[in-house]
Amino acid sequence: MKSNRIATIASGTGLAALAALVIGTAPAQAAAAYGATAATEAAALDLAMKSIAIRSVIGEGNRTADVAALYRDRLVAAGWAAGDVAITPFEDTAYLIATWPGSDPTLKPLVLSGHMDVVEAKRADWQRDPFGPVVEDGLLYGRGATDMKFDGAMLVTALADLRKQGFRPRRTIVLEFSGDEETTMKTSSVIAEKLKNAELVLNVDGGGGAFDEASGKPLYWTWGGAEKTYADFQLEVRNPGGHSSAPHPDNAIVQLAQALEKIGAYQFAAEQNAITREWFAKAAAYQPDPAKAAAMRAFAVNKDDAAAVALLRSDPSLVGKTGTTCVPTMLAGGHALNALPQRATANINCRIFPGHSRAEVIAELQKVIAAPVVTISDVSQGSVETGPSPVRADFVGAATKAIRAAWGKDLPVIATQDSGASDSAYFRVNGVPSYNASPTFAKHSESFSHGLNERVRLSNVKPALTYYFSIIPDLAK
Repeated sequence: MKSNRIATIASGTGLAALAALVIGTAPAQAAAAYGATAATEAAALDLAMKSIAIRSVIGEGNRTADVAALYRDRLVAAGWAAGDVAITPFEDTAYLIATWPGSDPTLKPLVLSGHMDVVEAKRADWQRDPFGPVVEDGLLYGRGATDMKFDGAMLVTALADLRKQGFRPRRTIVLEFSGDEETTMKTSSVIAEKLKNAELVLNVDGGGGAFDEASGKPLYWTWGGAEKTYADFQLEVRNPGGHSSAPHPDNAIVQLAQALEKIGAYQFAAEQNAITREWFAKAAAYQPDPAKAAAMRAFAVNKDDAAAVALLRSDPSLVGKTGTTCVPTMLAGGHALNALPQRATANINCRIFPGHSRAEVIAELQKVIAAPVVTISDVSQGSVETGPSPVRADFVGAATKAIRAAWGKDLPVIATQDSGASDSAYFRVNGVPSYNASPTFAKHSESFSHGLNERVRLSNVKPALTYYFSIIPDLAK
């Protein structure tokens, strides 16, 4: 089949063409008090593509502030006063906080949360320019397509259009986007501290739905009420070194390699909590592999079922939900080709199951390595340890209503625990309930966040806007 390719917005694609494309891929929607027009849908895709084209990566040439300016301009054009949209520079990045005052100042604000930065992407590695967004066969390609510039564009567009359509919130709405969620999360911490008086946070970075691989129909939708703790631990071996022609047994690189081999083979104890238990029990019904589905059900009943645990941990999409994981991600050693290494280091990235501290995991890794010559230090940046958010009926009700308005009245809704890290952790530390609840759906085979050729289906545009047109007014009443 011939590829349907649409060039970047910057090169001249018109909103009318984009509107026609989006309408052609969107499912029929239920009627709502506020709704997306063809122009709204085209504007949302336009904003998504323009933001993806901006290289908002930490380090030299970081243009996160330009993404913030893009969002600010869209909000101001919709009626926000310039003084109500603040872009704050922070180190080499920036963050955005936009306020829409509610009619009742006694109510705590509703926070709508996301981030503008993305993971690094090298043009030489990608089939397409990661910062030159294109649409092919109903898929939008580019860095940030799923994490999370598409979601950000849908949220900003819907919020702006709600104001144009005459909605007036009773509860103040604060829209915030951090600028370093993918790295140090310093702006995440700053924002959460500023907004610690919030009623609750709707974080559109996380959660989301699953499409059936064969039919492309929505299977189920998840919202995240908890997440694992992110941690980076440095393993280090030091040695006096010497001439490579006179090797001796205490080689720093060899000793480090032996430690890494032990960590690579080690598995932490299987764990579950109320959220993960429910997820395994319910999501099993939509697992196409009968053996994995049976393992999911068995694990939900008994987390110590060895056969079930082994099968689940063989699947990268499931292993993170079964307990703590630690994996080597970076390696360095030696100082010259003809010298014995004086130092060798490795980074171990861990995603820690709630209820355990980073210190506990370090202690466990030290036991696994069982080699005093290998030291372990906590080099985590942007990491906090938090418990789950309460399961609030107002949020669950509003989210369920909104996602079913977008994708169908019988769509299953399942709570989940995110294996990755998000800005929600900082709000939870400050005692603010935060829920990761993106309306975006994807096939498992098309999930490429942080990876090559990141993409999102345009069939998400209208449902995403429908979701926001429902959930924002409900939570801001």
